[in-house]
Amino acid sequence: MALWQGKSKRKSTGGRLSPHSSKKRSEIGRELQQAKVGEFTKKVARARGGGRKDRLLRTESVSLTDPKSGKTAVSKILEVVENSANPNYVRQNIITKGSIISTEKGNAKVTSRPGQHGMVNAVLMKD
Repeated sequence: MALWQGKSKRKSTGGRLSPHSSKKRSEIGRELQQAKVGEFTKKVARARGGGRKDRLLRTESVSLTDPKSGKTAVSKILEVVENSANPNYVRQNIITKGSIISTEKGNAKVTSRPGQHGMVNAVLMKD
């Protein structure tokens, strides 16, 4: 069944609403794309207005910024250490915004949205 992001057929009180229009194609949602640690894989999705979203499915590298020096370099992702979005994501090595990952240069916090942006950006954390 397709995801739908339109208005509910019920009021907040539980009463029934009579809809003034039917479902529209623009109200269709998409399945959640989980970015995992692994060999690089990307998927392109069409966005509203003909734009595009690069959905990251798997990646091994991260664009890592050091806040002290202000320099950015590419580093290898070892594993996901912590994920506040869902504790089960740690076991599955799923990367989301705000998750803490272990890299070659130390632990880092993810600042980008890999399922939306198609890349992983992170800031190095002090140990």
